[in-house]
Amino acid sequence: MESGGAYGAGKAGGPFDPLAFIKKPQVILRLVSWFFSIIVFACISTQGWIEGTCQYNSDGSACRFGTAIGVFSFLGLIALLLVDAMFDNISSIQHRKWAVHADMGFSGGFTFLYFVNFCYLADTWRRSTSPPDGHGVSGVQAAIAFSFFSILSFAGLTYFAVMRFKEGASEAFASNAYDQNDVTQPTPSPYSTYAGGESGDPYQQPPFGGMSDQQRPPSGNFNPPAY
Repeated sequence: MESGGAYGAGKAGGPFDPLAFIKKPQVILRLVSWFFSIIVFACISTQGWIEGTCQYNSDGSACRFGTAIGVFSFLGLIALLLVDAMFDNISSIQHRKWAVHADMGFSGGFTFLYFVNFCYLADTWRRSTSPPDGHGVSGVQAAIAFSFFSILSFAGLTYFAVMRFKEGASEAFASNAYDQNDVTQPTPSPYSTYAGGESGDPYQQPPFGGMSDQQRPPSGNFNPPAY
């Protein structure tokens, strides 16, 4: 099925405009989320460990979980940015639908995962003892703060994905309704028929209906007049 414009994009085949692409709200929010993910895994990787011990209450799982969330969201956001760049030139409506579904699933999933990560890191840090000379405290706290900011940014991405899905679903419904209503009406025949025929016209006179008995042709055999 070829798309004439669906799921928030126009017809496929147009030239790629980098400036218009960067100005899209979901692209801006995706870049912001991508930046947040770098801060989360970079801060934990560089300052979350002291001599092999995780600063989050010596819970190595907290450091590993936070790093994994940051890395996987970083990679996933790059993939979705590439999909965003190619989205307007995807001619198949079904492929656009799959892309929007993937966006909804990824964004919604990482909204939840960053919420879990924020709660996990904040709770373990609350129960931790301060490191000597405050080493790495800023990085540990930054990972917690940007995990919270990532909840908001991914929630916004989920919202935009849902809006694109609803827009595409409504356009598909309207297209189907138009196709069902676009029925060619039969062309009426220019010839009328006699009464009792298919036209059902009660005012149509039958053949020879207006003739008197004398004007009607005789029935039976014709006898010529005798002279």
